[in-house]
Amino acid sequence: MRKKFSSIKSALVPIGLGSDGEQALALAHLIAEEVVLVGVVPIPEGESVSAGARAAREMRKRLIGLSNTHIRFESTVIVSDKPWDDLRNVIHDEAPDIVILEWKDGNTLWGESISRILMNPICNLAIIRGKLSAAPERTLVAVRGGPYAELALQLGICLRSGRLDLLHIAIKGAETDAPFKGVGHIVKQIPEVNLRSVTSEDVSRTIFEESMKYDAVVLGATASRATGASLIGPVAEKLLSDSSRTTIIVKSKRPMSETMLDESAGAQAISVLVDKWFAENTFHANEFSNLKDLMALKEKQGSTISLALPALNEEETVGKVIGTIKKVLMEDVPLLDEIVLMDSNSTDHTREIARELGIPVYIHQHILPDMEPRPGKGEALWKSLLVTKGDIIAWIDTDIVNIHPRFVYGIIGPLLLNRNIQFVKGFYRRPLRVGDKIQAGGGGRVTELTARPLLNLFYPELSGVVQPLSGEYAGRRESLEKAAFFSGYGVETGLLIDVFEQFGLGAIAQVDLQERIHHNQELEALGKMSFAIIQTVLRKLESRFERSIIEDINKTMKLIKYARGGYYLEVEEVAERERPPMVTLPAYQERNKQ
Repeated sequence: MRKKFSSIKSALVPIGLGSDGEQALALAHLIAEEVVLVGVVPIPEGESVSAGARAAREMRKRLIGLSNTHIRFESTVIVSDKPWDDLRNVIHDEAPDIVILEWKDGNTLWGESISRILMNPICNLAIIRGKLSAAPERTLVAVRGGPYAELALQLGICLRSGRLDLLHIAIKGAETDAPFKGVGHIVKQIPEVNLRSVTSEDVSRTIFEESMKYDAVVLGATASRATGASLIGPVAEKLLSDSSRTTIIVKSKRPMSETMLDESAGAQAISVLVDKWFAENTFHANEFSNLKDLMALKEKQGSTISLALPALNEEETVGKVIGTIKKVLMEDVPLLDEIVLMDSNSTDHTREIARELGIPVYIHQHILPDMEPRPGKGEALWKSLLVTKGDIIAWIDTDIVNIHPRFVYGIIGPLLLNRNIQFVKGFYRRPLRVGDKIQAGGGGRVTELTARPLLNLFYPELSGVVQPLSGEYAGRRESLEKAAFFSGYGVETGLLIDVFEQFGLGAIAQVDLQERIHHNQELEALGKMSFAIIQTVLRKLESRFERSIIEDINKTMKLIKYARGGYYLEVEEVAERERPPMVTLPAYQERNKQ
């Protein structure tokens, strides 16, 4: 079984004198991948700090005893008459995702006031009261939609409880419930979170009564800025003081702003969804390197697998690509049921090389002759659905210089491992050649300057996809045949958005394929690629806003050229057009009847 990672990478736990930090350590162990221990030895004001030397030695011995592969203690023990001030410096250096403190009558276990710590937090905080010997069977996250709701939700998810309920409290008689909208939108996309809503005149009493049905309760500290108001809030104080259930109060380091009180409040909860997806749906090709195990998964699922190779004048690399993949994944281990070459009317020896290696070759301009052929890789990918037979279809580019079977088995693996996954994208380091030098991470310029900014802006759920434009991806036929394919550079972006809109974020996975070396394109070609991708995103937004956008924009691109000592303009049409879902074509329907 694949290890389930937490979106919280590191938690820092301060341990005070006379305390083993059992509650904080138990919480840290459940929610974080790594726990950092810091000893705190407070010295009464006016007493010499050197008097704490013996206590510091005892503290180090205790923390070393607590250390293991999950819990780290290096050497930090704070001896101070102002321990919180010194601890802030340690937090700054360690930069943990969260600091976990234990509550005792309004103070930490080393005597610092919780209110003072909450006054100006420099990191995300969790304050716990009560024991957590194991993951709670029932966890309640109570929110109204304030600025700390997303942190409460993130921590609740990381607790890995058997049942996780998010309780939305609406105040009776309130004119608007706008602050909850951002969180509510995200929660609907996380299937393991059960959303409940109640309306109440007394929020404190309602949450207290609801908490008695659960093993653990998580909620945010107050966001009130009223003079004299408690910094932890009346609801949290009542739970911490009177509830018999384990109580966890959180506060993020984000400063308050006016926008947190309107409909944009909770919008940052999108990071909870994306972080969770990234942790659970990001794989590494090495996870699938045991081909016998992959074959067992394939046989158990009863799937057939096709690999289609798009190509245009790739005689330098296509032979090695085909030879490597065919030998390892068809002859040595029959993971692939077929390989086909989808040629875009190459003028070199690409097709001849493929045929000599025993691979069926199709010229995509000759397929579906009743439809006017279009240039572009997307056209070849779309038509490959018609000539392949597999339940799973994989595509990789044929210009890969450092070809390795992982480029194929890596993107197939998640589909065989999890039936809920419909679409898998590869990602990798892309060295960029500049003259005689190689920049290790210099590739993917259109990805970082166009595709990812657009996705972050309009489809933030997809902001965790490392390389949305990668040419190595795979999907289930039943999903791909229902997707529209853009004919040119926009095909990858369009497919990603299509799968997301039809099946949700959880249906998408990504795989680290390590490093990919290929021929980098000239800047002018990258400009045209960006122009096409922008058109693709605008086209996808049309269905969301139910109005035409693309018809109102220019589809010709003025390229700036330089020759004979001067600049001039050259106009080129870059019109990104869609092909309909393959399943709607009579020729495809007829093929499926055979």
